[in-house]
Amino acid sequence: MSTPGGRRRLYAVLASLAALTLVADQGTKAWALAALRPGESVEVVGSWIRLTLLRNPGAAFSIGDGATWILTVVSLAILGWVLVASRKVGNLPWAVALGLLLGGALGNLGDRFFRSPGPGRGHVVDFIAYADWFVGNVADIAIVVAAGLIMVLTYRGTSISGPVHHPEHADG
Repeated sequence: MSTPGGRRRLYAVLASLAALTLVADQGTKAWALAALRPGESVEVVGSWIRLTLLRNPGAAFSIGDGATWILTVVSLAILGWVLVASRKVGNLPWAVALGLLLGGALGNLGDRFFRSPGPGRGHVVDFIAYADWFVGNVADIAIVVAAGLIMVLTYRGTSISGPVHHPEHADG
């Protein structure tokens, strides 16, 4: 899909998916803050999936909870990479992966900048508890799905700028 119109459609998919992910993430966080109380759990699927409100200063599994500003810088670097990579997008799977990654990164980064205790140090709102493993949010789901998709695309040799490349099929 290397035509200008085709690339514009891919940009539209990427941007739309990022926006939908961001809205879903922030909307569900607003709902969780209004409906849930810290320390209380609501079982959704037995003890496997629960709704448990917490404010996470760290990354996954509360890693780095004393270095929130470092996580903000890392998130900004990832955001920069996604924006640069997005300019090269030439196929739908990569547009979907980058859209999910962008929306998820913006969702959690928004918490880092706009939630207490302050800009660059804000705590991420998490509320989806997976058994006793970890508590996450919609942004985290989007980031994990995007990472999985990027791994599959990379393994399959799907270039960000075009279709699958198989060296064994090259003319030569």
